[in-house]
Amino acid sequence: MASKDIICGLDIGSDNVRLAVGQKIGEEGEKLHIIGASETEADGITKGVITSIEDAISSITACIEKAERMTGLQIDSAWVGISGSHIISQESRGVIAVSKANGEISSDDVERVIEAARTVATPPNYEILHVIPKSFIVDGQGGIKDPIGMTGIRLEVDTQIIQGLSSQTKNLTKSVYRTGIEIEDVVLAILATSEAVLSNRQKELGVIVANIGGSTTSLVVFEEGDVMHTANIPIGSEHITSDIAIGLRISIDAAEKIKLEYGSAQPKEISKRDEIDVGELNGTESTFISRKYIAEIIEARVEEIFEKVDAELKKIDRDGKLPAGIVLTGAGAKLTGLDEVAKRKLRLPASIGYPLGVTSAVEKINDPAFVTAVGLVLWGSQLSEQQSSGIMGQLMSGLKSFNKVGTKFKNILRSIKK
Repeated sequence: MASKDIICGLDIGSDNVRLAVGQKIGEEGEKLHIIGASETEADGITKGVITSIEDAISSITACIEKAERMTGLQIDSAWVGISGSHIISQESRGVIAVSKANGEISSDDVERVIEAARTVATPPNYEILHVIPKSFIVDGQGGIKDPIGMTGIRLEVDTQIIQGLSSQTKNLTKSVYRTGIEIEDVVLAILATSEAVLSNRQKELGVIVANIGGSTTSLVVFEEGDVMHTANIPIGSEHITSDIAIGLRISIDAAEKIKLEYGSAQPKEISKRDEIDVGELNGTESTFISRKYIAEIIEARVEEIFEKVDAELKKIDRDGKLPAGIVLTGAGAKLTGLDEVAKRKLRLPASIGYPLGVTSAVEKINDPAFVTAVGLVLWGSQLSEQQSSGIMGQLMSGLKSFNKVGTKFKNILRSIKK
């Protein structure tokens, strides 16, 4: 089995580290089959940020070893997702004069205009993760997706620049390199998530993807096929668990069990007589609590999350105006009734996102929690296809190659003993 046919996606979250292993199948390698998936509890990571490198390395290593045992393959490289409140995005425009005397736009011109858009004022200690070309303008004529071969004098591009804090990016890459894994590239996790759950039609119509993780909720908004907005809300499913623990005066572990087994975000659907024995789950004397009361606690926090999502949509004047609605992913999306609260609070269609465009015999893959890891595999697969199809594929991917970390830095990290 050729190693180039194997693509791995590593999703490093606050609660869990997840790894999906994909293999290109078919004569041209046009299909993607997920042959392995593993997850381990995450240590040393809080709100998407590395807080202890040694603990993070242990968690990542354990996840990789699980996947290697499952697939019988040695994992050498991975596409790594990055998220957290330090990620910022802004718009930028690049302008150049077309180089050829006859005015024909070449791939070199496209590369130069995207490079011109990169020269945006970056905040101190931040580095550019992605430059995503949205549309090109040739001699004032806008809305052009691919200008190569067209004729003009002046070429412009509107881009979305996504930046991350340099120290956090380096801490993440250091943690992965020290497990002995090569990094193919660092990808904004929510962008990879959207690759796995959205169709091109949804992106054209206008859609928002919300990934509800342990301690954060990441968002990306698409319209006319382009990224319009990205954001990170510092509330996740852990906050729901904490609310239950405080409201019922029980341990966090018991609260998590109650949330997963009996939790719902729709108290109206639950009878007042429906009770559960909290003492049995908490290891104390029997105490019966109404499930409706638990659902009210959950609903209050879920409503707060969607109010903050709506506030982000208001910033770009898209509240209640996205025809393809909201697609919910992440471990938090498994909560019963979550999509109904989303419909009510956002005034939009809502659905739970599952991976599209992949086949798998691994049951874990049909889980909203694994969407980001699968999305990273899809991202890597699409990018390798685009790169083999020439320079335009590389440019239109909007991905900044992470090779700019420099081989010297990589070699130093690899020389450090695990």
